[in-house]
Amino acid sequence: MTLLLYRLGRAAVRRRRAVVAAWVVIAVAAVVLGQVAGGETSDRFEVPDVEAQTALDVLDDEFPTAAGTSAQLVFAAEGGALTDAAPAAAVDAALADVASHPDVGAVGELQLAPGGEVGVADVQYDVPSDDIRDEAFARLDATAEAAAATGDVRMELGGDLPSEAVQPEVGGQEGIGFLVAMVVLLVAFGSVIAMGLPVGLALLGLVTTSGLTALAAAVIDINSTAPILATMIGVGVGIDYALFIVTRHREHLAAGMTIEESASRAIATSGAAVLFAGTTVVIAILGLAIAGIPAVTVMGAVSAASVAIMVALALTLLPALLGFAGHRIDAVRLPRPWRRRSGAAGAAGVHVPGGRETVWHRWGREVSAHPWRWLTLGVVVLGLLTAPVAGLRLGMTDNGTASEDLTTRRAYDLIADGFGAGVNGPLLLSVELPEGTTVDDLAPLSDALAADAGVAEVAPAQPNEAGTAAVMRVVPTTSPQDEATVDTVHRLRDDVIPEAVAGTGAEVHVGGQAAMWIDMSERVESRLPWFVGAVLLLSVLLLMVVFRSVAVPLKAAAMNLLSIGASYGLIVAVFQWGWGNELFGVDQTLPIVSFVPMMLFAVLFGLSMDYEVFLLSRVREEYLHRGDNDAAVVEGIASTARVITSAALIMISVFAAFVLSVDPVVKMFGLGLATAVFVDATVVRIVLVPATMRLLGDRNWWLPGWLDRLLPNLDVEGGVGLPAPAYEADPDPAVGGDDEPDPEGRPLEPALAG
Repeated sequence: MTLLLYRLGRAAVRRRRAVVAAWVVIAVAAVVLGQVAGGETSDRFEVPDVEAQTALDVLDDEFPTAAGTSAQLVFAAEGGALTDAAPAAAVDAALADVASHPDVGAVGELQLAPGGEVGVADVQYDVPSDDIRDEAFARLDATAEAAAATGDVRMELGGDLPSEAVQPEVGGQEGIGFLVAMVVLLVAFGSVIAMGLPVGLALLGLVTTSGLTALAAAVIDINSTAPILATMIGVGVGIDYALFIVTRHREHLAAGMTIEESASRAIATSGAAVLFAGTTVVIAILGLAIAGIPAVTVMGAVSAASVAIMVALALTLLPALLGFAGHRIDAVRLPRPWRRRSGAAGAAGVHVPGGRETVWHRWGREVSAHPWRWLTLGVVVLGLLTAPVAGLRLGMTDNGTASEDLTTRRAYDLIADGFGAGVNGPLLLSVELPEGTTVDDLAPLSDALAADAGVAEVAPAQPNEAGTAAVMRVVPTTSPQDEATVDTVHRLRDDVIPEAVAGTGAEVHVGGQAAMWIDMSERVESRLPWFVGAVLLLSVLLLMVVFRSVAVPLKAAAMNLLSIGASYGLIVAVFQWGWGNELFGVDQTLPIVSFVPMMLFAVLFGLSMDYEVFLLSRVREEYLHRGDNDAAVVEGIASTARVITSAALIMISVFAAFVLSVDPVVKMFGLGLATAVFVDATVVRIVLVPATMRLLGDRNWWLPGWLDRLLPNLDVEGGVGLPAPAYEADPDPAVGGDDEPDPEGRPLEPALAG
C-alpha cells in the first residue's frame, strides 16, 4: 500500500496543474448541480417497525384527505380576552384569510383556553409540507403580521409546516473554527504558506461536500442537522489530515530531500495513516445503519462522504499544492523569537530525532517513572467525568427547546400556558375497525383512556368515510419531553388499550410525534450495544493488524471508551442536569437527543484512530529500532506531542465553535466532540498511554505466532518497501517552488529522473 501511495504522491506532484484543475472543476460542478437541483433538507423521521410508525401508516392509508401537512394558528389577546369585540374581529379576519390560501383544505374552529386569553385553530393542507413549505409559511407569516398590525391580537404559528419551514440560523460557526485553526497552524508552522495549505484544502472540501449534499437532498430526505454535522467533522479532519502530511513533508525537506521525493514519501507514510484513520471513520459512521432509522443512516452517510472527500483531497490535491509551494513553503515566516535556532528543533521548527531534549522528553520520563500514580489519576478524572452517564435519558427536542426568537417557540409557550403542557404533544391513536364495528363500540376505550392518570383529555373518535378506521386524539397531562409521558405511552399500550378493546377485534396503535420520539429513542437504545460492540471489534482488529500486538488494541479500545464516556458525561451534566447550561446558551434542561450518543461514538472512535496511529506508530518504530520499550515510549511522545497538540487544538476549536449554534442538537454535537478530543489528546495520549505502556513493558508488542501468520501485514507510516530517498545535492531554501518538468518532460530533479 505504501508503494502505491508513494507513486500516487509522485504523480500528483508531477501533474500538479492537472490535479488542481480537476479538483476545482469537481467543486464547481458540485455547487452548480446542487443549486440547480434545489435540494432542501427535511426533518421528517420514519422509524420502521415501531408502533408509532404503524399508526402513521394507517392514518395515511385510511384518511387520504388528511394526508397533507398541518399548521396551528395560535392567538393571544393583547389585552382582555379573544372574545372581546376588537380581538374577535381580528381573529375572524385572520382565519378567513388563511382559509383563502392555496392548498388549504380546512381551517378548524377557534378553541379557547380557560380565561379566553389564548386560542388555537388547526389548519389542514391538502398536500405534503415538502411541496408547499416555504410558500405556505410565507403566506401564514403575512397573515400574522396583518393581525399584529391591528394591535388587538398576537398571532404565532405552530404545527408541522411552520416547524419545518422555520429553521434557526446555524451557519457561520465554521468560520470561527477556521480562524482559530489558522492561528494554531501559524504558531505550529510559523509560516503563512504552510498554514494556508491545510486551510485551503479544508475549504475546498467543504464547498464540494456542501454542493453534493444539496444535490443528494433533491433525491432523498436529508435531515437539517446532517450538513451541519458533516461540515463540523469534515473541516476538523480535513485540517488535521493535512497537518499530519505537511508536518512529515517539512521533516523530509529539513533532512534534505527533493520536493518531489519529500511530498511522495509524506503521502506514503503519513498519508497511509490518514487513509487508515479516514477509512476507519467512514466505516464506523456508516455503521449507524445498525440503528435501523433511515434519517440517522443518511446523516451518517453524509458525514462519511465528507470525511472521504477530505481523505481524497489530502492524498491527491495536497501533494500537488506541496509541489507548487516547493521550498517556499517556509518563505513567508512569522517572527517567532521563542523558536530555537539550534539543531534541537530542526529546520522550520520540526522535530529531528537526536536533537536536544524537549519538555516532552522530560514529561515522558516523569510518567514512566511513576506509572501507577499517573494511571490512577487519569482513570479517576475520566471516571468522574463519565459518572453522569448513569443518568442518561434519551429523547428528542421540540419547539419548546427552540430559540424564543422563533414563532414556533412562542406558539409552543402560549399553548402550554393556556391549555396545558400536554397539548403540544398529543397522542394520535389510529384504530383499525373490523367489519360490523363502529366508532360507537369504542366508547369503553374512550372511558378507559380518560380515566388514566396521565391523560388530560380524550377527543371523540373520528371515523373515515369507509368506516374501516378511526382516529382518536389523546392529550397527556405532561409535556412531550417529560419522562412521565414515556410512562403514560407504555401504560396505554401495554395495559389500558388491550383491556378496553378485548373481544372487539379492533387494532389500536398509539402514534403522534411524542410517541414517535419515544419509539425512536428506544430503538436507538436497544441497538446501541450492538453498534458499540461492532465498532470496538473493528477497531481492535485493525489496530492488531497495524501494530502486531494484542495488548495495544485492547488497551486502546478501553481508553477510547473512557474518553467517549467523559464526553457523554459532560453532555448529560450540561443539557440534562442543567449544570452551567446557560453558559452554552440553553435556558432549560432537556433529554439527550436519541441519535447523538450513537453518532458521537461513531465519529469519536474513528477520530481517535488519528492520534492512536500517529503516536503508536512512532513508538513502535522506535521500539523496533532500539529494542527498549521505555525509551521508545518517551521518544514516541516527544516526537508526536507537538503535532498531536496542534491537531487537537484545531479539532477542539472547530467543534467548540458549533456550540454557539442556536440548535440544541448542534450544541450537543459540538460540546461532545470538543470534549472527547480534548480528553483524548491530553489525559489519554500523554498520561494513560505512556503509563500503561510502561507497566506492560515488552508485553505491549506480544502477538501469538499463529495469529501473526494469520493477520495481513499492513504497514502504516513505516514506509516499508519504498525506494531509497532522493536528496538535494545542495538544498537552498531560497530556491525552488514551481518545479515543473522541462518541455521534453524531464524532471528538473535529476535524482528522480530514473
